[in-house]
Amino acid sequence: MIFKSMGFNSILLAIFALVTAVILATTNDLTRDRIADSERRAAQRALLEIIPLERHNNDLLMDVQPVPQQYWAMLGLKKGGDIHIARDNGQPVAAIIPAVTRDGYSGDISMIIGINFDGTIAGVRVVEHRETPGLGDKVDLKKSDWILKFNGKSLVNPNSDGWKVKKEGGDFDQFTGATITPRAVVYQILKTLQYFDNDRERLLTEVAANAAKIAAKNVALNNEQAAQ
Repeated sequence: MIFKSMGFNSILLAIFALVTAVILATTNDLTRDRIADSERRAAQRALLEIIPLERHNNDLLMDVQPVPQQYWAMLGLKKGGDIHIARDNGQPVAAIIPAVTRDGYSGDISMIIGINFDGTIAGVRVVEHRETPGLGDKVDLKKSDWILKFNGKSLVNPNSDGWKVKKEGGDFDQFTGATITPRAVVYQILKTLQYFDNDRERLLTEVAANAAKIAAKNVALNNEQAAQ
């Protein structure tokens, strides 16, 4: 009788453990999906701040080109990254490029830099930093509009001497009590413009090839649907 009771209890414990494991696995999957969806929405919002919907009609998150490894150092990337391409009816409008400056006052400053295919800046956003509140954190659009001063700038506007903070004879404001942070951001944006100037033609070729692949896939899909 005792052994029967022990066997029954063992079965109950096994069933309980199995049910608990299933619940935990399901919860973890749901949590992971929610986190991934939240991260996707946050990334999309950041991209749309630079290239709004009225300027493109493709999926910025899906239309990407990897940064060539030879340019990782120039962009401050340790493990590479993806360039998001904005298109309007298939035509490339702009590229949104990840970049990191290692020279912030409190460490790395991560940015995304939108550059129109004519070489002008569409917009810049700082997406991660640890700069001092009230001083260096003014690179963040939530704290000041300083970052908007780069809109429309290019390698020739201003010229190379102008790509410095005003304290050093350039065109861009520094912050009261903080020069290191804006200097680092200005320099990294300049390097990103230089990267784009170097890699623009290759990017255009890759973008055109990718557009052709997408068009061919859509034609095949439409033909398949029509045949059904």
